[in-house]
Amino acid sequence: MLPRGRPRALGAAALLLLLLLVGFFLFGRDLECERRERGWRAEGPGFLPYPLTPHVPPDGRLRGSASLDGELTWDHNRSACVPLRSLQPKCELLHVAIVCAGYNSSRDVITLVKSMLFYRKNPLHLHLVTDDVARNILETLFHTWMVPAVRVSFYNANEFQSQVSWIPNTHYSGLYGLLKLVLPDALPPDLARVIVLDTDITFASDIAELWAFFAHFSDKQMIGLVENQSNWYLGNLWKNHRPWPALGRGFNTGAVLSLGGHDTLSPSAGVILLRLDRLREAGWEQMWKVTAQRLLLTLSTTSLADQDIFNAVIKEHPGLVLLLPCIWNVQLSDHTLAEHCYSEASDLKVIHWNSPKKLRVKNKHVQFFRNLYLTFLEYDGNLLRRELFGCPSQPPPRAEQPWSSSFSPQLQQALAQLDEEDACFEFQQQWLTVHRVHLTFLPLDLLPSEAHDVTLVAQLSMDRLQMLEALCSHWPGPMSLALYLTDAETQQFLRFVEASMVLSARSNVAYHVVYREGPLYPVNHLRNVALAQALTSYVFLSDIDFLPAYSLYGYLRASIKQLDLGSQRKVALVVPAFESPHYRLSFPTSKAELLALLDAGSLYTFRYDVWPRGHAPTDYARWREARAPYRVQWAANYEPYVVVPRECPRYDSRFVGFGWNKVAHIVELDAQEYEFLVLPEAFTIHMPHAPSLDISRFRSSPAYRDCLQALKDEFHQDLSRRYGAAALKYLTALQQSRSSA
Repeated sequence: MLPRGRPRALGAAALLLLLLLVGFFLFGRDLECERRERGWRAEGPGFLPYPLTPHVPPDGRLRGSASLDGELTWDHNRSACVPLRSLQPKCELLHVAIVCAGYNSSRDVITLVKSMLFYRKNPLHLHLVTDDVARNILETLFHTWMVPAVRVSFYNANEFQSQVSWIPNTHYSGLYGLLKLVLPDALPPDLARVIVLDTDITFASDIAELWAFFAHFSDKQMIGLVENQSNWYLGNLWKNHRPWPALGRGFNTGAVLSLGGHDTLSPSAGVILLRLDRLREAGWEQMWKVTAQRLLLTLSTTSLADQDIFNAVIKEHPGLVLLLPCIWNVQLSDHTLAEHCYSEASDLKVIHWNSPKKLRVKNKHVQFFRNLYLTFLEYDGNLLRRELFGCPSQPPPRAEQPWSSSFSPQLQQALAQLDEEDACFEFQQQWLTVHRVHLTFLPLDLLPSEAHDVTLVAQLSMDRLQMLEALCSHWPGPMSLALYLTDAETQQFLRFVEASMVLSARSNVAYHVVYREGPLYPVNHLRNVALAQALTSYVFLSDIDFLPAYSLYGYLRASIKQLDLGSQRKVALVVPAFESPHYRLSFPTSKAELLALLDAGSLYTFRYDVWPRGHAPTDYARWREARAPYRVQWAANYEPYVVVPRECPRYDSRFVGFGWNKVAHIVELDAQEYEFLVLPEAFTIHMPHAPSLDISRFRSSPAYRDCLQALKDEFHQDLSRRYGAAALKYLTALQQSRSSA
């Protein structure tokens, strides 16, 4: 029989043994990793503790992360014992370069950046080599996105095209597909390292893990690349197939070849690590030019743009390259070996949609990849406006662009001073909100405008999208439209346009997306975005639920020319507004037909029953008989639809939601001494629709109306400061209208 204390001692020993075993399983791996890491560091730069390209077992079954060549000694792609991030300084600024040209490529950049921002834990500096179109889009986007700890620098692609324009290239990317060759020249001379990315990739991991591979470059290595996951560079894919020289399967820099509708041959990596300092010292420009000139004597052209030339140089100088694990560029096209790079989702680092088919590519895991891509495509970019924990945003250098940091101190202070208990808090917050803006969301192809040309300017949200087709049938001229959408709604809008024969046939309609944020509709901010992007001398300031007369576009141009408005004369041409109570209307083709419908009770003057003072100064009785333009005087609450020069005053963006947004603009025009001329043959008709949420709140909430009144008072105070005694008439007129109401 054991002594009484013996069982307790045995139990305590057993518990201690159990804790030691648990600790071994939990922490033993980390100790082993630490031991291995010390050994790897002792090997010096360039040493990597695993085979870089995967191997397919003889039975074809994936175990862990398989590879394309070589023996798999352990699960290299997941890098279980490679704490790469720990090897770099915390909060180190990472540099990323992207070549981007055109409208569609600009949209792709946004999805790429979203995925990068989602996982990143480091400050980023984006170096964007763009054409004029992409710069206009992305400069505005990043300026309004205001993501903390992100700097953006732009480089004019046109300045570097002459360095590659002599190279014959059959790839669809044209000259832009060759510009990665000149990045050591194009980027700042003090920039030593950069990650170069294609626009069609999606990150599934922190980009800092990729940046950490720079620490493994040997003294002579200058370029980090993933091996090509197709057999293009092996040759003999068809009769007379002569690819450019490459090491084995070669490496990928960002080109994709499509033959006969099948992207069967050469997917691209889209991910490059460049030691720019070493490339410059080694004479990179001379190196690639000499190689390209020599090979073009026999090969006549490049098929895969810069990828061919990169591979030819590496073939002659294999010591330049560090081979990266293929999980850092899983290349999705119909006939690649990408499936051998991974066995589970945790393996994935970067997904590359390097097929012309994009999301329609054939891959047994394509649904998983597609869902990952769609997650970031429709992800709310506003949620990425977040500070990095432990990495406070630093003010950018004086030479940097102003959008390279987060919200300005003035804006932060204004937001901090808002009182959430204030009844008008929503109005104040909405006015101060900085909305992300994506200009020219779809391709635009405008013909050179004439001196008297007119752009229709309007704004809309998702619930008015159905008005676009009818509007396009009524107005053949250029349009500048601002759309208030969420990230997900932009994709619905894109599909709507692509499915519409009417909309997809129009190339002179500019769609500008203002991303939704806040509870109230920023109507005047939307108008200002659309107005600022109009490219003609004159603009017709309309609303999306109005259909202009079929002949209005031509009539306005003729009237502007006839009235000689190109002089210093300030004129606002008034287009009389009417409304139909019927969803279906036999639209009048002339003034005579409109008057007949008016007399028959099928049409009415706009808002005659609820807001007659808004259009009463137009003098519809006089318009019925008019044969020539006539002048009318401003009156309180007047809000006609007008044609004005593009340089006209902007709308007051403090007016959000419903009420007085156009009225304030007409007051501003009058204060700047615009004369109002009513056109005798012009008309536009409001089509019925369900009331908006904002107008419902206006009608039902006294507090809402009180806040609107407060905005009016602020507006008049500002008028007095800017125009002095001349502004007194507006306050007097407003007070008189209140007393007569």
